[in-house]
Amino acid sequence: MKILRAAETDLAAALAGLSQNLGMSGAIVSEASRRKTVEVFGAPLTPLEVVRRILADVKTRGDEAVSEYCRKLDGAHLALKRFRVTLKEMKAAHDALPKALRDSLRRARKNIERFQRHIKVKPPAALTAADGGELRIEYRPLKRIAALVPGGRASYPSTALMTIIPAQVAGVQEVVMATPSLPDGSARPENLAVAHMLGLTEVYRFGGAHGVAALAFGTRTVPRVDMIVGPGNLFVTLAKREVYGECDLDMLAGPSEVLIIANESADPRYVAADLLSQAEHDPAASVLLTPSESVARRTVEELERQLPLLSREKAARACLDRYGFIAVTRSLDQAVALANQFAPEHLELAVKAPEKLLRDIRCAGAVFLGHQTPEPVGDYVAGPSHVLPTGGTARFAHGLNVNDFLRPMSVLKYSRKALAKAVNDVNIIARAEGLDAHARSATIRFER
Repeated sequence: MKILRAAETDLAAALAGLSQNLGMSGAIVSEASRRKTVEVFGAPLTPLEVVRRILADVKTRGDEAVSEYCRKLDGAHLALKRFRVTLKEMKAAHDALPKALRDSLRRARKNIERFQRHIKVKPPAALTAADGGELRIEYRPLKRIAALVPGGRASYPSTALMTIIPAQVAGVQEVVMATPSLPDGSARPENLAVAHMLGLTEVYRFGGAHGVAALAFGTRTVPRVDMIVGPGNLFVTLAKREVYGECDLDMLAGPSEVLIIANESADPRYVAADLLSQAEHDPAASVLLTPSESVARRTVEELERQLPLLSREKAARACLDRYGFIAVTRSLDQAVALANQFAPEHLELAVKAPEKLLRDIRCAGAVFLGHQTPEPVGDYVAGPSHVLPTGGTARFAHGLNVNDFLRPMSVLKYSRKALAKAVNDVNIIARAEGLDAHARSATIRFER
């Protein structure tokens, strides 16, 4: 893993380049996906061209197109009646889980529910306007949402917990899970086990852009949803972007990121382990910013010690070489400024007084304070959702939470006395805009 130094390198430019390479414009696609594109579509289409073809096809042909793409892209021959996972399958998957995993998932569930209930927004008291009208906000949960739970290369039961529980705490009536089918037509049992644990009754064994299309547009067998949440690969993210407006979205997330700010109080063993926790995703960004030359050098040594211990050593090493670096900054203040510029998904403050440093942090999806708060504790058990903004979008976006599933609704109530105080201003402003009917809607109530 390379070490960059502020005295020799424009670190801001290095971080900007990394963010661009990992973002949607970077179009990171595996060689296997490129070959599959040519095989399915007969030409080396761009990811966006692939997604637009799939969306248009599903919108036109519905279930038949979804079934066709399950076969062509996932290798699964799914009859329409097999789109939906049965309750029996979900229960069997749950019962077959190792007890230790089942117990850990249940504890994680309780933690997530507790935190989401804690942060659920409460309507403020009604406000009496200057003219005497009553104004308030009420919140209504969305009716129907879909959670995308990855399941192609690996199983992600934690993502099922982190996307579905906030919606349930919000009071969403219909929560749907969509998870990719394996070549034999099954779905990852760990994902199905969580669906059973959370009481879901509607789970579909499809993912990808075709799954997004089915959920956003609706088909004969798949009712459309109001919102789609959850992560996915580049094709899923592009598909989500294309269907926005047909339904709401949580965010457009890309490859995972961790940025660590560390000073001489940090243990390089911990820092290296935390960098590797993201690198094993490949692609992912793993960045260390430290004013300490010693911490930088010792972290590199620790990475070399720990890499051979990983089952995904090859992928993690390639990821660190391509999408990671250690930067020796002039100061902690410069490290904070660079972190705010990068706006990472995960930001670790591996310093002795992290709360003090936190005051200057403006842009991050989630912040992990001190030497004993590794990022994976947020991935699995702490409580806040691990669905977080990436690619610099933490400048304006936030992590998924219960309040994203609540729709605020303004409520206004005027008496005749209150309207009499407001009618003149309504009349003047409406006529200034050339909207006479707007003005008359208010003034007619005071005409004899």
